[in-house]
Amino acid sequence: RLIQEKMTRLYTDFERPLIPILQKMERKGILIDANQLKKLHTQFSLEAQEIEKEIYDFCGCQFNLGSPKQLGEILFDELKLPAPKKGKSGYYVTDVDSLNKLALEGYEIAAKILNWRELNKLISTYIVGLSEQISPITKRIHTTYGMANTNTGRLSSSEPNLQNIPVRTEKGRLIRQAFKAADGYQLVSFDYSQIELRLLAEMGDVSSLKKAFLDHKDIHTLTAAHLFHIQEEDVTADMRRKAKTINFGIIYGLSAFGLSQQLQCSRTQADTYIKTYFRQYPEIENYMDNQIKFCRENGYVKTLFNRKCHINDINSRNYALRSFSERAAINAPLQGSNADIIKQAMIQINHYLEDHTLTEAMILQIHDELIFELPQEKIKEIVPAIQKIMTVCVNLSLPLEVNYTISSYWSKED
Repeated sequence: RLIQEKMTRLYTDFERPLIPILQKMERKGILIDANQLKKLHTQFSLEAQEIEKEIYDFCGCQFNLGSPKQLGEILFDELKLPAPKKGKSGYYVTDVDSLNKLALEGYEIAAKILNWRELNKLISTYIVGLSEQISPITKRIHTTYGMANTNTGRLSSSEPNLQNIPVRTEKGRLIRQAFKAADGYQLVSFDYSQIELRLLAEMGDVSSLKKAFLDHKDIHTLTAAHLFHIQEEDVTADMRRKAKTINFGIIYGLSAFGLSQQLQCSRTQADTYIKTYFRQYPEIENYMDNQIKFCRENGYVKTLFNRKCHINDINSRNYALRSFSERAAINAPLQGSNADIIKQAMIQINHYLEDHTLTEAMILQIHDELIFELPQEKIKEIVPAIQKIMTVCVNLSLPLEVNYTISSYWSKED
């Protein structure tokens, strides 16, 4: 069916050459400091115990903090906090969104519970989980990559999953820092800057967004200026944060309700933001409508490189399923094109590394990020070359931008 479905190039140029590359990456693995994980286990356990004691003191009794039923009864029946709706089980909802809302309203107990949960998840999922996966022979973690496990062509990672190591919180970043380079080497992390926004400008032919990228403007500041009807120099940090949320939210087909939840504003205000956004970038709304229409007619959407992302429930009578599928139809071509581009970059970089006898230098791929373990003495020569390959590996009308960090451990600023 490759010829029949015009997907031969995708197979010969993107998928097949990647197999030996992933094989090398899996075999090489990434070094991890087991002692650092032990220290973090002790540190996080003590912090969790201290927070647990503070919660019990505040509530005036001890209970099972891990039980949503007991927690809901304490918070909403005993302490009389503003109660959310009860779930299908008949118990109060105590999920992250509910507790975040209470924390933002100034209820310190909710923030403490969220901190306690984060610490326990970091301990069980990451510290203990990663410790059990360290090879006794290599002292490294060896993940397994899946090439055909996602609808968009993104690589998946399992046993362990190294694509979801936390990076957005300070404690999560401490776990990343347990991953390190061997003596005489450095870890170099390259990542594409705002690649899905660039792809949106490319695939939607969004003239003003294209011009902004070509002029190397700050996209979030530019969007904020239009949203709030002010000059770019008058945009505040909070305005830029809101614009950033909207820019990335639009990519995922975020509704006015979803945006209001993220920005903690009214649904009416969120709806106004979205309408103003589409007035500024009308081509984006056209792109979204066209993708949904194409998907309704064909059952799939396509990436820039003709990968088909099949979406099953686009014509479902069930509103929730249909809405989810519409959001997927908007995002899949962007995420899939991103996946195709970084695969092509990996293939071209591998040729370069083979020419420089560094065949096992590429060790991790985390969606739009590539991590290399490079000899100290070759950093100055190799890093600019890899950066250039990543920026020119495919032909687009917009330039791709790649940032990098060099460190003894795996660290990436958010």
